[in-house]
Amino acid sequence: MERAELKPVIESLIFASDAAITLERICGVLEGEEREAIKTALAELIDDYRTGRRGFLIEEVAGGYVFRTNHEFAPWLRRLFKTGAQKISKAAMESLAIVAYKQPITRGELESVRGVDSGGVIATLMEKRLIKITGRKDAPGRPAVYGTTKEFLESFDLNDLSCLPSLKEMQKAEEEDAPQKAVGEASENNSEGGDNLKTESGGTDPGGEGQGEPEGSRPAGDKGRSGQ
Repeated sequence: MERAELKPVIESLIFASDAAITLERICGVLEGEEREAIKTALAELIDDYRTGRRGFLIEEVAGGYVFRTNHEFAPWLRRLFKTGAQKISKAAMESLAIVAYKQPITRGELESVRGVDSGGVIATLMEKRLIKITGRKDAPGRPAVYGTTKEFLESFDLNDLSCLPSLKEMQKAEEEDAPQKAVGEASENNSEGGDNLKTESGGTDPGGEGQGEPEGSRPAGDKGRSGQ
């Protein structure tokens, strides 16, 4: 099959797949076609969408390929669906980060880092399919150990766990954001008359129940066509 014929076939496979489709799966469907020819056609297809300024792109996430709406048009998509970003509490995001960087990790180890009971937040993250039980630790009681899921990679646009930013990179980003946050907070305080500070109702989550308010993940409009 010529490359010009391969590209629309690959495009249809990615579009029809309900999750990120791997190169191996594409090659399996296109049995008889050379792997290198498929890789070349796929790379050209991705570039076509990237340079064509279209409403959606093909992105590589979680070890496969998926259609995602162009981030540039997220504001209009939010208007269409009348939704904001998926909300996840600060406690849940903190716990998710600990699991991502220290996996496999037990509940006890997570609670040792956080210093509070984390049963509720673990249940919330599992319900959202961001973490899962990956096995049992060889220790008294054989406690369950947790790790991140494929949905976690897809939600945060990561191809694999090696794409997680290093702690040094995160610290640098926080340092760069600090002056902007200080200016924004000062401006907000002034606009509120100094003494009348705004508070978010129900924002306290000392036990890590994960029923939260702060926004921690990408806007819904940035998801793929199937709303993953």
